[in-house]
Amino acid sequence: MKWDTCDPKAAYVLHLADDALILGQRLSEWCGHGPILEQDIALTNISLDLIGLARQYYQYAAELMGDGCTENDLAYFRDSRAFKNHLLVEQPNGHWGDTLARQFYYDTFHFFQLEALSASADERLGQIARKAIKECTYHAQYSAEWIIRLGDGTEESHQKIAESISRLAPFAGEFFVPSEVDAAAAAEGWGPNVASLRTVWLEKLQHILALAKLAPLDSEKPARLGGKSGLHSEYHGYILAEMQSLARAYPDATW
Repeated sequence: MKWDTCDPKAAYVLHLADDALILGQRLSEWCGHGPILEQDIALTNISLDLIGLARQYYQYAAELMGDGCTENDLAYFRDSRAFKNHLLVEQPNGHWGDTLARQFYYDTFHFFQLEALSASADERLGQIARKAIKECTYHAQYSAEWIIRLGDGTEESHQKIAESISRLAPFAGEFFVPSEVDAAAAAEGWGPNVASLRTVWLEKLQHILALAKLAPLDSEKPARLGGKSGLHSEYHGYILAEMQSLARAYPDATW
């Protein structure tokens, strides 16, 4: 199956699914490695929430694509160029501050994205979003609280989270540069005009950064683009190699 020739709605749903799957896979790497047991479990649960959301999107995309396509095909048998996730979600976990800065940017965007998707002209997408926003509200609160805790903590924690926030900011800019599938979704009412979400996203971020005693976000930094057109960082292939290895080694296996 040629993944790049699916209809615009299926392509849009795949884009949403890819974000959730790749970030969920990234966060799963913390399982057993968190700084304390409580946070280890918290990130693992967020990972499971995202992978569960990805499954709902992939199931819908598979239905739209037809021809016997399944959610497993979409998760395990596409190559890197076929994935259309944002570059931010594939970035390495790094230290605790790196992970929480990445999560903070994504969770805040994801909340406003799901809020808009809850009113989607596509009822299936609306149902998925209305269910997912309950979990996302917790995710956004969790990451924001950690930004405040680290920023308003020790001198070392303040310095590290400030560096993480600054370094990852250009990747977050990709959220608000519409791709072709974003534009199609906005035109048909399936999803929001992502550019219009930037104002509320930025206001929320600046508020949390102020509480954390961190410098305001430099909103003029050029965005790092490519993920939504299938041009990924070097890290993406390694994520897929680990995630897809078993399914590709035993493609006819049943469980």
